[in-house]
This record gives sequence, structure tokens and C-alpha cells, in this order.
Amino acid sequence: MIDDYLESFAGLPVTDYTGADTGADASDLPPADAVAWRISACDDRPFAELWAKFLDTVAADRLRAVVIGSWWGDGDYSEVRPVLDALIASADRLPALRGLFLADVMPEECELSWLRMDDVTPVLEAYPLLEEFAVRGCGSGGLAFRPVRHERLRALRFESGGLPGEIVRAVGASELPRLEHLALWLGVEEYGGDATVADLAPVLSGARFPRLTHLGLQDSEIQDEIAAAVASAPVVAQLTSLALSLGTLGDAGAESLLTGQPLTHLRALDLHHHYLSDAMMRRVCDALEPSGVEVNVAEQEEPEWDGGNDGEEEYRYVAVSE
Repeated sequence: MIDDYLESFAGLPVTDYTGADTGADASDLPPADAVAWRISACDDRPFAELWAKFLDTVAADRLRAVVIGSWWGDGDYSEVRPVLDALIASADRLPALRGLFLADVMPEECELSWLRMDDVTPVLEAYPLLEEFAVRGCGSGGLAFRPVRHERLRALRFESGGLPGEIVRAVGASELPRLEHLALWLGVEEYGGDATVADLAPVLSGARFPRLTHLGLQDSEIQDEIAAAVASAPVVAQLTSLALSLGTLGDAGAESLLTGQPLTHLRALDLHHHYLSDAMMRRVCDALEPSGVEVNVAEQEEPEWDGGNDGEEEYRYVAVSE
């Protein structure tokens, strides 16, 4: 979730670098390749200045993973374009970089619905050896992604309270022959999340990403529709883990999963933050756990009801929107 900073990324513990003048020199820092470095501004200096100091302080050519935190520090919120430009311009100094996360920002720093992004495709293209790429940002705030071919990428993750269908289609149109892990937080239409089940068709076909073993289609207000599509999707046969969590999944969606293709080959099925009844939770667990599937049905939510003028109307909420 987004209420805490990342503690690990790309298989490495996260260590903060703020650029603060503490008197410490490079000898006091961990080895450049032993941690994932979280770069976060602590004052009002431009990010480019902070980034340059960081690269001059650590052994930049050994960096394996970088996490970009708040880039505006003590100043007013600023656009992300200079951050992306700095990353692109530094690509030749970071030949060992394998993991990049944009942007590890908590709600008290900036609500997700206000976290404006930009086209992140050029960043991925600048690092042809990158293996893990994760992006957090507002779908209605400039976040964009184009179809891309990348030979080495193994994990791709978009965390958004509203992921535009255009981005979902771009992911499905990308050529990522080594992709193993794909997670899309689809969000709600109010914040730009207008992706449909049809937009997911290339991913669900299984033909696009032959090495995919984890699929997360999460945080969606159409989670029941997605579950129904997943129930007959060819991609499921190649997966070891499936996440349909964080959204509005109810008994109808769970019924689709139970009556669809077998899921007993999975190692894990993540449904946490859901609207399943007690009886349906038991049915799902009883159907899968005896086969060794780890089923997560934590965070059972209760819908809200509005009487209105025409009787009661049910409201369900995703875990992350604004």
C-alpha cells in the first residue's frame, strides 16, 4: 500500500539519501550496490542538484536500484519533468541499474490523486538493461505510457487511483519478452481510470507475455467484471500467482472464479480488500487451500447504502483512489 515508504525494492533494502549536510562522507554510506537508494529532497534545492550530488557521492556505476521519493522537498509541489529528464540524462553513468521506482510518496506529502506524472516511456527506453520498473501517479494528472519494446524488463507495475485505458492498451501492445510480473492498479473513473475489460484482452490472452507468472489486476471498481474475464482467460494457465485485490470484488466475481477454469495450480490468490460474504470466503478457501493455494481474503469490507429516492443503492470503494 501507499501509507508507508518502501522498505525493500528490487530485492534490496531501501536506504534514504536526502542530500542533507550531515558531515557524513561516502565512507559512511553503505556500498552502492548493497541497497536500493531512495532519493528524497529535504530542502528547496532543485532535484537536478540533489541528483548530481548523489551521483558524485556514491559509486554511480555500481548502483543497482533507485527509488525516487518526494522531489520538491520543503518547497511547493513541482512538476516531475525535470526529475525524468535528470534520470534520462544520467543513463550512461548507471550501467548497473536494474530497478527504478517512481515515486515513493506518502499521502501526507501528496495525495495520489494530486501526484502528477508525465510520459514515463522515455525513462524506460533510456535504460535497456532495466529489469524492474514501477510507477506511482495520478492517471488524470499527465501519466502516460507508449507501447515499447524492452528486452530485459521482468517486472512492470503501475500504482494509480485511476489508470487510463490508453495506458492499459499501451502495456498490452508492448513487446516485453522477459516480463514475469505485471501489476496494474486500475482505480476509478473519477481519477482517470476508464480502462475496460476489453482493454485487458491482450494481457489476458497469454500470447503477449509468454513468461508472465504473476498478474495483478487490482484496485478496480469493475473487479467483478475483471474476475469474470479472468475466469476464462488463457493467461491464467501460466500463472503461479494472481492478485484481484484492493477493489470491489463481490460474491458474483468470486462465483465466476470458482466456476471458471481451475485455479488449483496457483501458489497464491490475493483477494484482500473485498466485499465477499462470509459464506463465499469459506467457499473460496475450501476450494483452493486443500490444493496448496495460499488464499488471502483479509480486509473484508462492508458496502455503504444510500436510500435515495428510489430505494437503497449499494456503494463499494476501492482501497486506493485519492
